[in-house]
Amino acid sequence: MTAVETHITYSNSYTIHHEDTYMTQEEDWDRDLLLDPAWEKQQRKTFTAWCNSHLRKAGTQIENIEEDFRNGLKLMLLLEVISGERLPKPDKGKMRFHKIANVNKALDFICSKGVKLVSIGAEETSAKEGLLLWCQRKTAPYRNVNVQNFHISWKDGLALCALIHRHRPDLIDYSKLRKDDPIGNLNTAFDVAEKYLDIPKMLDAEDIVNTPKPDEKAIMTYVSCFYHAFAGAEQAETAANRICKVLAVNQENEKLMEEYEKLASELLEWIRRTIPWLENRVAEKTMRAMQQKLEDFRDYRRVHKPPRVQEKCQLEINFNTLQTKLRLSNRPAFMPSEGKMVSDIANAWKGLEQVEKGYEEWLLTEIRRLERLDHLAEKFKQKCNMHESWTAGKEDLLSQKDYESASLMEIRALMRKHEAFESDLAAHQDRVEQIAAIAQELNELDYHDAASVNSRCQAICDQWDNLGTLTQKRRDALERVEKLWETIDQLYLEFAKRAAPFNNWMDGAMEDLQDMFIVHSIEEIQSLITAHDQFKATLPEADKERMATLGIHNEILKIAQTYGIKLSGINPYTNLTSQDITTKWDTVKHLVPLRDQMLQEEVARQQANERLRRQFAAQANIIGPWIQTKMEEISHVSVDIAGSLEDQMNSLKQYEQNIINYKSNIDKLEGDHQLSQESLIFDNKHTNYTMEHIRVGWEQLLTTIARTINEVENQILTRDAKGISQEQLNEFRASFNHFDRKRNGMMDPDDFRACLISMGYDLGEVEFARIMTLVDPNNTGVVTFQAFIDFMTRETAETDTAEQVMASFKILASDKNYITVEELRRELPPEQAEYCITRMTRYVGPDSPVDALDYISFSSALYGESDL
Repeated sequence: MTAVETHITYSNSYTIHHEDTYMTQEEDWDRDLLLDPAWEKQQRKTFTAWCNSHLRKAGTQIENIEEDFRNGLKLMLLLEVISGERLPKPDKGKMRFHKIANVNKALDFICSKGVKLVSIGAEETSAKEGLLLWCQRKTAPYRNVNVQNFHISWKDGLALCALIHRHRPDLIDYSKLRKDDPIGNLNTAFDVAEKYLDIPKMLDAEDIVNTPKPDEKAIMTYVSCFYHAFAGAEQAETAANRICKVLAVNQENEKLMEEYEKLASELLEWIRRTIPWLENRVAEKTMRAMQQKLEDFRDYRRVHKPPRVQEKCQLEINFNTLQTKLRLSNRPAFMPSEGKMVSDIANAWKGLEQVEKGYEEWLLTEIRRLERLDHLAEKFKQKCNMHESWTAGKEDLLSQKDYESASLMEIRALMRKHEAFESDLAAHQDRVEQIAAIAQELNELDYHDAASVNSRCQAICDQWDNLGTLTQKRRDALERVEKLWETIDQLYLEFAKRAAPFNNWMDGAMEDLQDMFIVHSIEEIQSLITAHDQFKATLPEADKERMATLGIHNEILKIAQTYGIKLSGINPYTNLTSQDITTKWDTVKHLVPLRDQMLQEEVARQQANERLRRQFAAQANIIGPWIQTKMEEISHVSVDIAGSLEDQMNSLKQYEQNIINYKSNIDKLEGDHQLSQESLIFDNKHTNYTMEHIRVGWEQLLTTIARTINEVENQILTRDAKGISQEQLNEFRASFNHFDRKRNGMMDPDDFRACLISMGYDLGEVEFARIMTLVDPNNTGVVTFQAFIDFMTRETAETDTAEQVMASFKILASDKNYITVEELRRELPPEQAEYCITRMTRYVGPDSPVDALDYISFSSALYGESDL
């Protein structure tokens, strides 16, 4: 029953009663009550108060309901106030026919609203039942209240107090009311209603309490005033709740946007700081410093990068979740700040991984280079020491002029001695060339102490040149006097000639036996062992040469003893003695087993390295395929139509837990990889998987499972928010799977078109092009499963609209096209009210107050139809 129908019916029933037609309205009315003067008085008072509650809005009132309505003027005015409509212009005359004309205009208007003036029809009965049901529903929770009718159920006043408390608990303390105080309860309700609810006092408490059956029409009239008062409040509350819900969605989305922006900024800043560090390929000068760089890189990969990988993945998940929530709430898609799109972050991450890719390889190359540099530097030092030891005193010896006072025998001896020295000098030429070659290689490899190497090499070369010069000068001098000397001791000469090369051979052997080496494989050390075995095979022949040389010395001693020659003990042709030969031979024999031991130790080290290679390969050959298998299984789960989304989620969570539990295997492999690097193992023929392959695969697996779980979460969110049934989702997935011909979770445009046609779409080119812009906004040429689900959801589900929010604001604004700051703060919670006030623009219109705000443009902005 509308307000107009209710008011007109109740007021008119009294008027008709005084025209002697009331008996036709309600045949079951208590006849004794009709004859009771007190009842008539109560009726008059109730309806007079009810009429005045409306007429005072027009600035007038009535004193006597029979007299003041007789000319029809105030009756017409009452109807205009109640209906909010204009009635025909009343007749101004005071003649009876003028009065009758005005009453007829009022009665015609009442009839035009469908109100019957004779009897109570089905419409009024229905309205009565509706009002009674409303009262029962509102007062149901209250003790001592049981509303069954519109007479005795209201006698104790508790029902009226309960109605007020249900809607305005601040006006009445219901807990303090007593059932045995009906007068007090009724007066409390009447006073509160009149003071705070603008409902006039139409009844007297005593009249209600002191009659066996209170007047039903009077109670209904009074209670209907509460209904209309609170119905408006409930409508405003509903509108406010709807607005708060919409604003809450916007506030939550804005918070998610701010969090995305913050996380994106932090991740991009970390990438910006990290890339220059990885791009810096300036090598350190020492092995220790380069190894520290390698350790820093390991920390980066193991400690610093993994949390950022998770942040990147979480950022994508947050972005997808936010877009889903925006779509489900009919909001425009989120556009991050410039440079902070997911694609921007992906590109930045790709740039990071590009500079990272060659960094470790560069570090290992540099470590190898420094290792060789250190080896060459030590070898250079060793050969320089040997050469400088050999050349010590040679310049002074060559500068002597002992030949000037020598005898013939002595001069010849000096000549032969010099020839032996020249032979020795030539033999040492190779060592000088080796020293120079090593120095040149150190320079080419950018040795950090190249200046010192060059200085020492130059000194040796200069000294060598000087020795050559001095040797030539001495030869020239000896040749000038050679003809003066003819005697030669053949045996000494033969000894010297045999001893010198053998001595050189032993010098070379000792140098080779003590020579440093560096190898990286079993094959390389085996090659050195083979060379060493070949050298040991030459020892018997060398021993024969030694015995022959010592035999010459023994022959000299035998001849001297035989012919009584007194020897000075000095071979005039060489400084080498038999003792020198014996001592050096003993040294060679001592060095051979030491060299054997050194080579065997290196064999053991290379065998240990081989075990490390096989140990790493055994794990890598299991972990690599395991990661690939899990990737394939996850992709199958994501499009599997068997079971519900929750089943998929549980399955994916189980996969995620299995993956997390598998992390210990990755850590163990990292440990073996570190052992290999610490042992300078840089290749492994037993596996095609490097640690970098495993790392990248592991990171992709973690990212894939997290993204897939997020996609299913968004599907659940979409399903629950949009009312999509599990059967519909299964139908969508079955259709998608049928046309996903490559089984990669994507359809090309032709397959997508075929899929839509199979689902009943009648597609023209223009319509299909429009749909493609929705499912493939970046023009990638494929339609993903998530994009397909989003499209089908939009096609099958209802969405909220900006118009609904505008309608809610219109209720709070009392049908105005603007809303004031005061109204917002009165109707909405403080946080939501301030949210609106700070974002609404000022409303400009005729007679609008200074604090009028434009809720229409604000509502449009909430849904992206304009700027907020």
